[in-house]
This record gives sequence, structure tokens and C-alpha cells, in this order.
Amino acid sequence: MATFSERLKQYREKLKEKDKKWTQEYVAKKIGVARVTYTGYENGTKLPPIDTVNKIAELFGVNTDYLMGRSNDPRLSADEDKEVDKKVKELMEIIESMPEEKRNEMKEKILAYARGLADASKLDKN
Repeated sequence: MATFSERLKQYREKLKEKDKKWTQEYVAKKIGVARVTYTGYENGTKLPPIDTVNKIAELFGVNTDYLMGRSNDPRLSADEDKEVDKKVKELMEIIESMPEEKRNEMKEKILAYARGLADASKLDKN
């Protein structure tokens, strides 16, 4: 599993491919440290305090476990996770408001649709 410094550099460079603003200077300003300090984080010569790790994770839109190398899944910051939870809850409320005989049919249709989207997404990547 990648180390913190490797993840930090890899993810910033991935963001930079999409938007050139993601320089070390830009990230350093956003998290409130000097560029040389941030460079030390990416080079592995300095370790940030936990509050800075949290700022970086929030800025990158990933979770701290991903940055620290404890997870390979960068998905869902806390805010995104809450938004997904709200949408799932809304979907369940809609299903539960339906007549009982239609609920299972609706669940199967939703699952089939989601699987179809996932399959199409995989084909797009190839």
C-alpha cells in the first residue's frame, strides 16, 4: 500500500491533469502552510499534524484513511456520504409509499437499472 507522501503526490498530480491550478503552491495556500512545508509532505521528509491531514483530505475530496494508506478507496468525503445517505433515504421512502405488491417489482427495476449503468460504465472505460 502506498505511503502518505506517495498518495499525496499521486492524488495532487491526478487533480493537476484535470486542472493545472493543482500545484504544490496552490495546495499549500489552501491548507495554510508554506510551499516548502507541503513539498516536505510530498517528499516524505515532513509529517503533517492531524488537522492538516484533515484539511488535505477535505480539499482533495477523499477520506483520511485513503491518504494515510489504510484504504485503497478514496471515495466519499463526509459531506458526500451524507448526501448519498439522503438520496438513499428518499428512494426508500418513495418505495415504501407504494402499494406492497409493487414494492418488490420497483426494487428489482431499480437494481436492474443500476447494474445496467455499472456495466455501461465498465464498457466506456475499455
